[in-house]
Amino acid sequence: MINTDTTKKDNKREPRGKRGDFPKRESDGNMLVVNVARTAKVVKGGKRFGFRALVVVGNGMGKVGAAIGKANQVQLAINKAESHARKHMLTFPLVGETIPHETIGRFGASAVWMQPAAPGSGVIAGAGARAVFEVGGIKNILSKSLGSTNACNLVYATLEALKTLKSRAQVDMLRGKAAPAPVAAAAPAPAEVK
Repeated sequence: MINTDTTKKDNKREPRGKRGDFPKRESDGNMLVVNVARTAKVVKGGKRFGFRALVVVGNGMGKVGAAIGKANQVQLAINKAESHARKHMLTFPLVGETIPHETIGRFGASAVWMQPAAPGSGVIAGAGARAVFEVGGIKNILSKSLGSTNACNLVYATLEALKTLKSRAQVDMLRGKAAPAPVAAAAPAPAEVK
């Protein structure tokens, strides 16, 4: 007697190896795919195609990371890049919804200049830098890409610029100045009721 209740999709084997051992973990924060490129390797039988994915991750509160993943399928490349980016995130200071001061970051032939902007200005940036700002939680900033417009180098140049940012407290410590003690306002004495 043949069992006809099982369908083809129910008849799949369990995955073997490392991928089957670990359940997919929930990702916290934002993930943005900046660039996916198809690569080709010419071999004796023809061409072997692969994919390279550039992914930016962040928590929206001053923490961001970026990485490149390579695989034979797009989704595997994106997963590899996301995993690597989450392991290598950097933290930078925020002042409200912008950065504390002007800075320039360089990586390869690319350079990114950025400057704090007034509230309501929005993110004025190119595609690579914009992705980093959005997932990092920067809402108001002026930036300009200088030199090469390669997407990978622009993202890494933006990260280099964010690494150089220092908060006011960090600058005071470097200069040897003590942080000013918070001034408590004297509360008026309550009037006596007669």
